[in-house]
Amino acid sequence: MIVYEIYDFLDEKYDFSSALPYDNVGLLVGDGREKVTGVLVCLDLTDEAITEAVKKGANLIVTHHPVIFDPLKTVTEQSLVYRLIRNGISVISAHTNLDQADGGVNDALAESLGLSNVEKIADSEGFLYRIGEFEEPLSSDELAKLVGEKLSVPVKYVGNSSFIKRVAVCGGSGGSMLSDVLLSGADAFVTADVKHNVFMEAHSSGITLIDAGHFNTENV
Repeated sequence: MIVYEIYDFLDEKYDFSSALPYDNVGLLVGDGREKVTGVLVCLDLTDEAITEAVKKGANLIVTHHPVIFDPLKTVTEQSLVYRLIRNGISVISAHTNLDQADGGVNDALAESLGLSNVEKIADSEGFLYRIGEFEEPLSSDELAKLVGEKLSVPVKYVGNSSFIKRVAVCGGSGGSMLSDVLLSGADAFVTADVKHNVFMEAHSSGITLIDAGHFNTENV
């Protein structure tokens, strides 16, 4: 099997062309014609991930966060890209296409929280987040506790509702989507990287907003 075959498999499931315009996905480092000796899968490309790939004889790493996101001005010996090339390791990154795909990050997050009747909802940019329901309503405090337990993370939240049934979820940095979520009729929104002003907007709007951390909402 060669790198391009794994790329094609991932593309069929998670359609790289569906990534948001600002994103950088696909085969980002390496030779697509190279025979694959092993594959390492990780959320973030780190020095430790490269070391593990070398140790295990894997010459392909599949990541969620792109190994190259902003333009590179240098590729020196301290660079992850330099280490990858020196060790003959290719990298395929699936980011916002994986977030919104069927069976991707947002579906996995909804499932982890125990939501049912999950729907795909498009925000103003066309990104597909999810809204699902709990069989029995929860309070804001109960929901925050449940999210913390399910994702094994301390959470930050605002909200004092006693009736939460419909919950929107977006893995990773979804705070900018709050206006769209408010229009959806969700009682609560679980995401990450929420700025202070967004928490204040949620508070004044009466929706429960939970920040469960970037890593934990995507590591599912």
